[in-house]
Amino acid sequence: MSEGGRSAPCMWMRGGTSKGGYFLASDLPQQTTARDKFLLGIMGSPDLRQINGMGGGDPLTSKVAVVKKSERNDADVDYLFLQVVVDKAIVSDAQNCGNILAGVGPFAIERGLVKATGSETEVRIFMENTGQVAIAKVRTTDYRVSYDGDAAIDGVPGTASPVPLTFKDTAGSSCGSLLPTGNAVDLINGIEVTCIDNGMPVVLLRAGDMNITGSETREELEANDQLRSKLEAIRLQAGPMMNLGDVADKTVPKMTMVSAPSNGGAISTRTFIPHRCHASIGVLGAASVATACLLKGSVASALAIVPQGASKSLPIEHPIGQTIIIAELDSGGDVESAAILRTARKLFDGVIFAPPRTRSTGS
Repeated sequence: MSEGGRSAPCMWMRGGTSKGGYFLASDLPQQTTARDKFLLGIMGSPDLRQINGMGGGDPLTSKVAVVKKSERNDADVDYLFLQVVVDKAIVSDAQNCGNILAGVGPFAIERGLVKATGSETEVRIFMENTGQVAIAKVRTTDYRVSYDGDAAIDGVPGTASPVPLTFKDTAGSSCGSLLPTGNAVDLINGIEVTCIDNGMPVVLLRAGDMNITGSETREELEANDQLRSKLEAIRLQAGPMMNLGDVADKTVPKMTMVSAPSNGGAISTRTFIPHRCHASIGVLGAASVATACLLKGSVASALAIVPQGASKSLPIEHPIGQTIIIAELDSGGDVESAAILRTARKLFDGVIFAPPRTRSTGS
């Protein structure tokens, strides 16, 4: 930090279908209140447009990664994800973000936390939010990160270098168990739901039970005030049931409405995160949905089209395309690991500034 704690080195990156600020932990205030105040300032929150900061007026563009060298034997770096709420003065660490995770490996190499090893460098990332390790493979040409490539993901124009991500031991990462209520189906406000956590706490509901088709656009769903009210009422009850406590001011659980696939995928989704409709679907949210598709009796299982075999490719349909989850099953048929292909791009590297302190004019 410099200039009286008002500026810090920062790399702005797109990770998957999100973007945000990437910081070394040592470059941010160590005290949580001071850190959060700084991050709210640089993003421009609370304000729907975030006009006085770098945020884009959308939860997908108001995100932060805090990275440091790990002291763990099973990880190279530690990654803390922070969601900076757009319209409230809230910075939340209650969840992971698998999209922002896609930029952590490249950032760690760029900042010298991990040494490039050849044409591809493996970065083991400890996700502080939930206590799990993810493995990112980063293309490194001449021992430098290469962002150029021919990998494409839905929701991002053009192509870039691939960043495969593998997740293990994510079941119950936030809620304590894969099915925190102990049931494949629960009834909340007369609606059947599946409460699941395989990397991201998600409440799944059938689109038809919410009086939608599941093919609506993001804009149509956000304009449906009755739907949003029903979703929030269910979410507030699901929070304590999922061991998340009072979730009124939390960004979890996510609310995903599922319907039969229409474009060759495994299932179709429309997700609120939790108050805005996602343009696509989060990486770890998709992993939780894919797991529910494989779970007998869940609200997703009867709607899903699931391939045979112990290794299952599950395209999760969303408003702007598909997110493909590769689920590996153990001998008992449970999901052992989930992998996904993401991309990342460095947008700028420099110094970011919080707004000046407000001065009292006196009388």
